[in-house]
Amino acid sequence: MNRAAGAKKLSLSKISIYLFLGLASLLSLFPFYWMFVMATSPSAAYNSIPPTLTPGNMLVENFQKVLGQINFFQSMWNTIILCTVVTLVVLIISSLAGFAFAKFKFPGKNAFFIAILLTMVIPPQLGLIPQYYLIANAGLLDTLQGVMILFFLNPLGIFLMRQYISESVPDELIEAAKLDGCSNFRIYRSIVLPIILPAFATLGIIVFTAVWGEFLWQFTVLRDPEMYTIQVALASLSNTFKVDFGMLLSGVFWATVPLIIIFLFFNRLFISSITDGAVK
Repeated sequence: MNRAAGAKKLSLSKISIYLFLGLASLLSLFPFYWMFVMATSPSAAYNSIPPTLTPGNMLVENFQKVLGQINFFQSMWNTIILCTVVTLVVLIISSLAGFAFAKFKFPGKNAFFIAILLTMVIPPQLGLIPQYYLIANAGLLDTLQGVMILFFLNPLGIFLMRQYISESVPDELIEAAKLDGCSNFRIYRSIVLPIILPAFATLGIIVFTAVWGEFLWQFTVLRDPEMYTIQVALASLSNTFKVDFGMLLSGVFWATVPLIIIFLFFNRLFISSITDGAVK
C-alpha cells in the first residue's frame, strides 16, 4: 500500500514537472511564433485588437518588400563572415588563455584573471567613444575588421574555458605528456582540445548569437550600405514615419533562421557540455 502511494506521489510529481516545463517551453517559443505570424500578415495586424494569432498568407510578399528596401543577402553574408571569424578567434584565444590560467603557474596569475573578469562589469557604452577613436585612427571605419576586433577578447569565454579545463583535464595527464617530451602547445592541441569540444560548442553558440544580435557597435562603425550587417540593415527599414511592421518582422524572421539552424546543428554538443558540468 505504501509502495503504491509512493509511486503515485512520484508519478504526480513527474507530471507536474513535465507540465511546468511544457508551459515554460510554450512561453519561450511564443515570441518566435508571434514573429512568424506578423511576418505573414499585413502591417495593420500589428495593432489589431484582439491580436492576430493565426499566420497569414503574405510571407513572400512581405519578404519581397524587404528585398526592395535593403540588400538583404549581402547584409546576411557580411553578418555570417563577422560572426564566424569572431567565433573562431574567440574560441582559440579563450581556450589558450583558459588553459594557461587553469594549468600553469606564473606571477600575477590571479590578478590578471580578476582584472579580466572585472571588465565584464563595465557597461560597453562607456567605452564606445575611445573605441571609436582608436578604430578611426587605425583606418578601420566602415570595415568588418573594425567591427570584429572589439569582440576578439571575450572575458566570459576565458572564464568558461578556465573552469571547464580545470575540471575536465587532469593534472596527471598533462604531467605525463610533459614527461613524454610534449611541448605546451602540443599538449593543448593533442590533449586539451579533444576534451573541451563540448565547451567549444557551448561557447561558440553563445558568441555567435551575441555578435549576431549586437547592434550598437556595428551601427557606430558601419555607414556604407554595402558593409551593413543584418542588424544595421534591418534598423534602416524603420527610418521612416510609417513603419511597415509586416515587412520589418519578415526581415527579422528570416534573419533569425540561421541562428536556429546553428543551434540545432550543435545542439547535441551544447547539451553534452551542460550535462558534463552537472555530473562533475
